[in-house]
Amino acid sequence: MQHYRVLFVASHPVQYQAPLFRRLAARPEIDIHVAYCGLQGAEAAHDPEFETTVKWDVPVLSGYPWSHIANKGSGRLSFLGLYNPGLWKFIRTGNYDAVISFVGYVRATFWIAYFAAKKSKAAFLFGTDATTLASRNGRTWKRTLKKFLWPRLFRLADQIIVPSTGSQNLMHSLGLPRDRITLTPYTVDNDWWIEQSQRIDRSAVRASWGAAEENTVVLFCAKLQPWKRPFDLLRAFAKARLLNAVLVFAGGGPLQEQLASEARALHVDSQVRFLGFVNQSNLPAVYRSSDVMVLPSEYEPFAVVVNEAMCCGCPVIASDQVGSARDLVAPIQSRFIYPCGNIEALADLLRTVADDRPTLASVGRACFAHIRTWSPEKNIAATIAAVDIAVGRVRRRQ
Repeated sequence: MQHYRVLFVASHPVQYQAPLFRRLAARPEIDIHVAYCGLQGAEAAHDPEFETTVKWDVPVLSGYPWSHIANKGSGRLSFLGLYNPGLWKFIRTGNYDAVISFVGYVRATFWIAYFAAKKSKAAFLFGTDATTLASRNGRTWKRTLKKFLWPRLFRLADQIIVPSTGSQNLMHSLGLPRDRITLTPYTVDNDWWIEQSQRIDRSAVRASWGAAEENTVVLFCAKLQPWKRPFDLLRAFAKARLLNAVLVFAGGGPLQEQLASEARALHVDSQVRFLGFVNQSNLPAVYRSSDVMVLPSEYEPFAVVVNEAMCCGCPVIASDQVGSARDLVAPIQSRFIYPCGNIEALADLLRTVADDRPTLASVGRACFAHIRTWSPEKNIAATIAAVDIAVGRVRRRQ
């Protein structure tokens, strides 16, 4: 394999991407640079979805070369919300063999990167984490548009990169050739999560929640937003009548007050805990001290919280709309996947796991073993292979 110069274009620093960049920077096959179009997360800023000020408390800008490209856009979720004209010169003068965009095509910056890469004769790689054409807000016209647009859009990529088998299958279903698609699995820094979780005093954390060792702790770990369907879990918990259980919501968001109100109406408020926003360094304690995590989302392209929980030995129950369910949950316990919105089915699952804690613990150990096979090393090897394919394709055309 040849030696390549690769530029990653990212909207902002992400806590699970930074460890991958550090590992890539240490690989001899490539020289990487990351162009950030904003510094949200690395710098304290109000996150409207968490409804609080967020700054990640783990290093996200160390161990790899990066630059900040000024955003001249509005910062809103719109085409011109992310507009980084300086990226044009950055790519044109960078002598890169490949440019990998993690910025979506609905942003102006994506097209700046695309045309700059093409002008520079650099390979351009991008993809999607979507596993369905359905949109988060359920608008049918978006599905129709994607069905027409995406086969044409993704043919612009010199190699398509996708993070899950669900995304891979979606690309295949749209008629895109298999040799144009590389699975680069969504991962977290497994070693960090495992090491941190093994340091946790589980009993002490559970005691702070008012949970004894004999209690079953059910965890929801996500933003409290409608498409995450936290009310499904609350209602299933109440329906299951788990008298010896505690339900923990880790994550802030606009639904917290409504959830607290409904917990009172369902007479389970004495068993429900709201932790609010939990920063990265404290999450291993949350997963390690829980007996099972439930992700009831109706729209969830992947969900790396599943990776995080499994690294900490926490089993996961997920709806069939969670992208990572196919790759991470099903191989361990397929019955832990239930039809999204089916509160009765979820309540039955909660009763089952609460009544059989030894089996639940065994599933947790199987999760831990499985997640070690879905590793950062696989992501890195696949990314390098995708670059090699894309660069070779571009050079053959010249």
